[in-house]
Amino acid sequence: MSASAAAAGTSLDALLGWASDELAGAGIGSARSDAALLIGHVLGLGRGEVEAKAVIAAPVAASQTAEILRLVDRRARREPLQHILGVAPFRGLALQVGPGVFVPRPETETVAQYAIDALRARPSAEPLAVDLGSGSGALALALATEVPHARVIAVEKTPETVPWTRRNVERFGDGRVRVVVADLADALPELVAAVDVVVSNPPYVPERALPREPEVRLFDPPEALYSGTDGLDAMRALAATALRLLIPGGTLVVEHGEEQGAAVRGILTAAGLRAAATHPDLLGRDRTTTATR
Repeated sequence: MSASAAAAGTSLDALLGWASDELAGAGIGSARSDAALLIGHVLGLGRGEVEAKAVIAAPVAASQTAEILRLVDRRARREPLQHILGVAPFRGLALQVGPGVFVPRPETETVAQYAIDALRARPSAEPLAVDLGSGSGALALALATEVPHARVIAVEKTPETVPWTRRNVERFGDGRVRVVVADLADALPELVAAVDVVVSNPPYVPERALPREPEVRLFDPPEALYSGTDGLDAMRALAATALRLLIPGGTLVVEHGEEQGAAVRGILTAAGLRAAATHPDLLGRDRTTTATR
């Protein structure tokens, strides 16, 4: 779209078509959806409303057109859509995200469900859950909002990430989520055998394995991605911490790569946890392993 067209404003159908083509040309598979969301972000409309107003060729003011062009350019450079919009959806929550924090993924919602089910099954009137390496707070807040009688601790250590954790906890935690700044390997020494559920989405990418997607490779914090030559150094530390924190009969729920299930079960079993089992995500890929103290 030319600068003169932007300066004069344009119709929504023309703008949506142009933005979709630009993003598709940049290799983005969800080009039209992303275009509609970016346009809606500027116009204060939902995605469906953008599509509806495009049908009637609703006019878009010059100032709004210019802002949309700027956002489309950012997305075409493969900046994550969630960074541009400032939010990432996760199980009904709109979590604030941006540079310095790992963007929560839809597949992690399945991990959350296993932890939620385990927490709901605890007989305690006020069960305690710990999210190790909490990042945006996605898992901790899913547990707190969907198991409202539980208490939750979100553990995060990365200085660039902690402000995002705190921001989301302040918005959604309802006073039942506590943020602790600590490494997952030695977190919460005062809670030996006191935790009902430990959940974590630790880094699990091998150091030499570069993610294909530029959004991940260029924008997600390395601390949230890479973990040793096999990607499982953090998992080993996590297993030891979970064994220390969990009450007898308590549950550990962890996310991992689709080819790591057997290795993760071996790590958890070697650490002293029992009944390690791997579960698929909604696409049938191994994604979650659970174990019992």
